[in-house]
Amino acid sequence: MGELNFQNVFDKVRKDSVMVHCITNYVTINDVANIILAMDASPIMADDPIEVCEITGISDCLVINMGTLKQNIVRSMLLAGKKANESGHPIVFDPVGVGASKFRKDTAIKLLNEVHFSVIRGNISEIKTLYEWSENSYGVDAKKDDIITEDNQKKVIRMAKELAVKTKAVIVITGETDLVTDGETVYFIKNGVPEMARITGCGCMLDGVIAGFIGANQGNILEATVTAVSAMGICGEYARENAKGTGTLKVHLIDAMSNIDETWMERSNQIESRS
Repeated sequence: MGELNFQNVFDKVRKDSVMVHCITNYVTINDVANIILAMDASPIMADDPIEVCEITGISDCLVINMGTLKQNIVRSMLLAGKKANESGHPIVFDPVGVGASKFRKDTAIKLLNEVHFSVIRGNISEIKTLYEWSENSYGVDAKKDDIITEDNQKKVIRMAKELAVKTKAVIVITGETDLVTDGETVYFIKNGVPEMARITGCGCMLDGVIAGFIGANQGNILEATVTAVSAMGICGEYARENAKGTGTLKVHLIDAMSNIDETWMERSNQIESRS
């Protein structure tokens, strides 16, 4: 891939006003809806099996987030995922805490076997669990030793590329440094601030942002995903500069998402591409 075209990505986001269907974590559902609205997209938060297929059918993209799993919600995820595949709509999958319980692991396996995802996003522990189907993965937060370093960078790149090829999805590993790959090109993104980890739901909000970007840019999922991840990090940097604590950090994060554009992206992105 050549140079990222931020203007093209943002133009499509603003023009299309995509509808993002979210089956997501009820702890953070309000924040997810608000950040989707901030990027000029429309959120719809429907998770009952009675209506999910109908809602998915009229939406442009889908988020499936395993943050607060229940059996009925798993059924909804499968129904909505299959409907989105049938309709040609992109799907973001967030396997929250996939290694924390057998229920979560079994759900992730079933979803991956029955639904094709456009983007799979998680921290490095979650992505490692999907890659290895490990029994001893950590929960919602990444293990302290599960970070991308100079020593393990090649191994992490190989893992992410192989998982991307296996799942035919763009893989996003978020952390101090974010990694995005489609199995060929790899992007490292160094935007963002540590304080974002102190807000419950930054990852869930990112799911919604990615979905909105890829829903408007279905012909270029990788470029849209990289732009979304970097944009979220840049918004976090702005938020830290203006916040007085974690409460106002979240407010300023959403404010920034409502104002970010291609000019701000060009000036502030810290994206490095590798083959």
